[in-house]
Amino acid sequence: MDKLFEIILHTDDALLALVANNVFYAYVLLFFIIMLETGLIVFPFLPGDGLLFSAGVVAASTNLNIWILLVILIIAAIIGNLLNFITGKYLGEKLERSENYFLKNYLLKHLPKAQKFYDKHGGRAIIVGRFFPIIRTYIPFLAGMVYMERRLFLKNTVLGAILWISLFLLTGFFVGEITWVKNNYGLIFLSLILITTLPLVFSLLLRKKSNSN
Repeated sequence: MDKLFEIILHTDDALLALVANNVFYAYVLLFFIIMLETGLIVFPFLPGDGLLFSAGVVAASTNLNIWILLVILIIAAIIGNLLNFITGKYLGEKLERSENYFLKNYLLKHLPKAQKFYDKHGGRAIIVGRFFPIIRTYIPFLAGMVYMERRLFLKNTVLGAILWISLFLLTGFFVGEITWVKNNYGLIFLSLILITTLPLVFSLLLRKKSNSN
């Protein structure tokens, strides 16, 4: 748990220390962080894009094998989505039979809208959602709740995982040794968080503005 918090707060330094101490443990911990961030709705705060970039940077200068890491993390992202989908499907069946006032009036009433959204944008939502923090944690869960067709979900989960992991991991690996990148790593890390988070914030502000009108 201490290692997890270190990686969240001091990603590059923590990863370097972890790899220097035990490469196998580094693979295992990175696998579980990516799997949990995409697989359990209680872990949307775990690092995603920045962690992948950092792992690529670290792999460029250590004995962390980038291609082993690529395969492991793609598998982790796929398993995470599937776990979230199955959880959403299981809970969806339970919630539909619930007589709880809060669930019926504040959650279940919005499921038809979610159903229409996935019917129209289902495949693309699974892929594009990968690139947005927090959203990528909840999209597979909701897809399960509205009973998205499993084959469609699986196909786009695999494609989205390959695109997401490859983009951030390999970008970090190939540009991580550039002097400017090394000297401005903290700025780049924060920029990745902002770039992937701002579209969500902007969308929420627009929705709030349209609702107020």
